[in-house]
Amino acid sequence: MRIAGRLAAEVLDMIKPHIQLGVSTLELDRICHDHIVNAQQAIPACLGYGAAPGRPAFQHTICTSVNHVVCHGIPSSEKILKKGDILNIDVTVIKDGYHGDTNMMYVVGGETSILANRLCNVAQEAMYRGMETVRAGSFIGDIGYAIQKYVESERFSVVREYCGHGIGTVFHDEPQVLHYGQKGTGMQLEAGMTFTIEPMVNAGVWQTKLLGDKWTVVTKDHKLSAQFEHTILVTETGLEVLTARPEEDLSRFM
Repeated sequence: MRIAGRLAAEVLDMIKPHIQLGVSTLELDRICHDHIVNAQQAIPACLGYGAAPGRPAFQHTICTSVNHVVCHGIPSSEKILKKGDILNIDVTVIKDGYHGDTNMMYVVGGETSILANRLCNVAQEAMYRGMETVRAGSFIGDIGYAIQKYVESERFSVVREYCGHGIGTVFHDEPQVLHYGQKGTGMQLEAGMTFTIEPMVNAGVWQTKLLGDKWTVVTKDHKLSAQFEHTILVTETGLEVLTARPEEDLSRFM
């Protein structure tokens, strides 16, 4: 899990210099695919994942969610990045049978609106607030409560329909990790558990809409959305961040 997490985090760092004005999200997907398969000798978990009645399998390596897209955005040659766009890249790498799952926000062109910038910062801090509650003996509900309380204090909303999840040799496993809720509810955490915390934070209402491609999720009111995600390991006294990136200050979890 540590190796898979490190590789997933590496992809998010590798792709940064390629996120430029005029690039397509499909080109970013190609670069990530080549890096995972050729440089990391690993498997892109999303490629070919998730076929269900009425829904095709996902046909790309990464999810690229731009502006009002909440999650599961499909890379496209027609989606060209513009100055001020906010972009989420979500990547899951399989190495030796184990999954590492992470995502983060990027600001295209280095500058965006005050609202978009604040939204991205709040989404990241919301993830950290949820992570701060994690230790052996705490509850799943503690995570959601901390996230919801913080996000709503910043006058944003937390998406309800999509959540974090257990992860290991299985991509999406129990438990479901809701990003809203009440303290002391849900599963009690034990050392050794691995799961994701990945709050989706909307500038407007929390409700979402699934588009006709059966993958892309957008905000119902078409206002901006932002998300950050880490895969974490529960320890006796706290957590270990398996998808930590070099630029992050994670001293609060040490």
